[in-house]
Amino acid sequence: MTDDWRAINLANWESRVPMHTGVGGYDLASFDDPAYLSPVVRYDLPRLGRLDGLDVVHLQCHIGTDTVSLDRLGAKSVTGLDFSPSAVEAGRVLAARAGANVTFVEADVHDAVDALGPGCTDVVYTGIGALCWLPDIRRWAGIVAALLRPGGRLFVREGHPVLWAMSDPRPDGLLVIEYPYFETPGTLFVEHESYLGSGAVPSPESIVFNHGLGEIFSALLDAGLTITGFEEHRELAWNFFDEAMSASPDFEGEFVLTEGGERMPMTYTLQAVKAGP
Repeated sequence: MTDDWRAINLANWESRVPMHTGVGGYDLASFDDPAYLSPVVRYDLPRLGRLDGLDVVHLQCHIGTDTVSLDRLGAKSVTGLDFSPSAVEAGRVLAARAGANVTFVEADVHDAVDALGPGCTDVVYTGIGALCWLPDIRRWAGIVAALLRPGGRLFVREGHPVLWAMSDPRPDGLLVIEYPYFETPGTLFVEHESYLGSGAVPSPESIVFNHGLGEIFSALLDAGLTITGFEEHRELAWNFFDEAMSASPDFEGEFVLTEGGERMPMTYTLQAVKAGP
């Protein structure tokens, strides 16, 4: 792993924000409807449930589409945290447009306890495509445990580590494991397109880190959390395999393998709680 992994990834995400807020990016206009929820949170809702009266922290919130959606589930307060200044500013603009009671904080997830305070929240929410940017899953689990109050809850829907290990789309259509499944010092990718928006990514390099399910479970258990739920899903919130995937007939904004969807998991939902007093 290069020592510059954070700087490389920050430049990558900073350069994506104009793409994600521009033409072909996230559907920001729909938030003018006070009942609108992002497709990600809409998918999560049957497992996440209402958040009435709860304080919620959304780690690695990007431009805040899911963060604003969490506010619309009745939360007492919602705080979004991200290391990208441009993303945080875009989140504030979206929250103002949507009339949402959301606070955005610019900070690295590793500094979340210092930025927000220990025991500050009832719920930590981590959305899809977040953990792969963190080099040490055990350190992350300790941060989550420190943020949660006794009895607090972690909710994660994330890309499956099998997905992150897969080869880029192949012309033969085969599903092939090419990259590490377990945690390693990181893998360099150069991708000139983002999953949303038009044009080329100005800073196309990124360093990503996979974490096996056993590593994730063990990290949370060792941090003092109790696993309360785990499900694997066939759906994914973006098209990873190009022609081999198509829009899900059941979930708006999700994609599935066009053929043989039972061959591999795309995402998972994990829930855990911190022991009470």
